[in-house]
Formats: sequence, C-alpha cells, structure tokens
Amino acid sequence: MATKKSKTANKKSFDKETYMEWFRSMSLMRRFEEKAGQLYGQQKISGFCHLYIGQEACVAGAVSALKKGDKYITAYRDHAHPIGLGTDPKAVMAELFGKETGVSKGKGGSMHMFDKENHFFGGHGIVGGQIPLGAGIAFSEQYKGTDNVCITYMGDGAVRQGAFHEALNMAMSMKLPVIFAIENNGYAMGTSVKRTSNVTELHTLGEAYDMPSKGVDAMNVENVHNAVAEAAERARKGDGPTLLEFRTYRYKGHSMSDPAKYRTKEELEEYKGKDPIEQAKEAILKNKYASEDELKEIDNEQKEIVKECVKFAEESDFPHVDEVYRDVYAQEDYPFIVD
Repeated sequence: MATKKSKTANKKSFDKETYMEWFRSMSLMRRFEEKAGQLYGQQKISGFCHLYIGQEACVAGAVSALKKGDKYITAYRDHAHPIGLGTDPKAVMAELFGKETGVSKGKGGSMHMFDKENHFFGGHGIVGGQIPLGAGIAFSEQYKGTDNVCITYMGDGAVRQGAFHEALNMAMSMKLPVIFAIENNGYAMGTSVKRTSNVTELHTLGEAYDMPSKGVDAMNVENVHNAVAEAAERARKGDGPTLLEFRTYRYKGHSMSDPAKYRTKEELEEYKGKDPIEQAKEAILKNKYASEDELKEIDNEQKEIVKECVKFAEESDFPHVDEVYRDVYAQEDYPFIVD
C-alpha cells in the first residue's frame, strides 16, 4: 500500500478559508455519493448510476480556481459537479429519485444533471458528446466578448472518440477560451488505458494541435487548482485552450453494476493511500487551521445534510404525466409535439 504523500499537500500555499472550503466541499461530495450507492442498492434509485468517490479534487480544485460566470460541462459521472458549484444537494438527490423537485425536474436522472443558474451544462450520456458542446459554449463566450471560460470534463475513454480531436482542432484554430480536462481514472469502463490506447500519457494528445497540455496529479486538490488557474489565465488573455490530464482514481466500479474485478485489491489500496480528502485533512492539521474534532464536526454536518437530502427526495412527488411533453422545445406552445 502506498503511503507516500504529495509534497504539495504539506505546503502552506493556500489560506485557511480555501483549505476549509475544499474539505467541506469534498466531504459533502463523498458522503452524498456514499449514500447514493446505498440507496441504489435499496432500489430507491434506478437506472444508471456512476459514483465520483475518489475523484472529488477534480471538481473542488477547479471551482476554487475559476470565477462566477465560468461554465462547466461533463459526462455522465456528474453528481459532484453541481454540488461543488453550489446547487442545492436536495435537488440533486431528488433528481436521482426521479422526482419533480429534482434539478432537472426528475427527467434527467443520474446522468443528466443541469443547473443554468450555477452555469452547469450537464451531465451527458453519450461518450465524448459533451466535448464539442464545451467548445461551443466557449465560442459563445468569445462571441459575446466576455472573459468567461468553459471547463469541459471527459473520461479517459472519451479521448478515443473522433469528436475529441475535432473539438481540439477547432478550439486551437479559433483560440477558444476552453479548458479540456481529461479525468483519467485509469479505466474506460473496465478496460485499462494501456489496453485501448497507444498513447498512455493522454495529455500529449494535445501536442498534435500545438495546444498547451500537461498531466496533473489530481489526487491532490492544490495541484488541480494551480493547473486550472494557469489554464484559465491563458484563456482569459485570448491565448486559447489548454488540455489537462487529471490523473485520478475512482474507488468504486464504473457504475453500480460493475464489481470492478479487472483491478487488484493492492491497486485500490495504493490509491486509497492518496485519498484527496485525507490529503486536504493532513494539510489542515499540519497548518493548524482546524483540529481533528473540528474536522469531525464538519464531516458530521455533511452527513446530516445528506440525510435531509434523502428525506426531501423521498417526500417529493414524481412528475405529472403531462410533463413528458414539456421542456422538449423552448417554445412552450410548439404545435407539432402532440396530436
């Protein structure tokens, strides 16, 4: 089991407020996802369900590095992103239950979370489908003359899609303010990167387009923050996109139906020794920003929040049957949707 900690975890390079927010945010994501897994096992959540346990720093570090107004888009492992951005976790849980109080009105479920107010553009089930959409969102910001950027998340399996290369080529050609973030957790479903790609250092794929690219130890939230902040600064100056490879790990299977027998217990334990929440906790204690008891109290608070989320979701109603025809077109009285 690996116990070596990232050197950056022990540096006092961020203030107390930042560290504490990281700990709160990642703890809430973790407790939320753990409960979602339990509820899925109880058949209170149905359909596909992909948990984010282990990858929390990929969101927390990006949120702290970016500003209000910046846009976010990702694939189907999308519960943590809106939570990190400030979406009411009750609405996220209700969406998992398919209830009308859900963030997508109960119509999206686990894979299709959307929150316009917090600039979260989904939640997309088609592998790689969100990558050109992220480039398009960035083009919109460029066209409107804002200094906003769009961070576009994808899994390691998505980089084998043609849309990935088309989007990178267009983004670089047009100098779009987009940050492409590959969440490389080592496996495309159950198939390792080494078995599916001739290039295993995935950030080097950006070199084909002369795009600034780098690999990031994303088990450490500081590293994510620094990499995203640098990429955002470049984008805001008009210098175009960046490709980041977040080297991370998921502690659970690809989805709730995946027993993850394709990896060893030793590999899993090695990455648990690099837990992003534990690294943040270590830095907080070392810098005397909080005590063990204070951090335990924060964790208990997150557990209570999650309990409230479950209660809210269970007590909410399912959407009325008439809702099936709504939100298909922007025009509410679109004449050709029903007989």
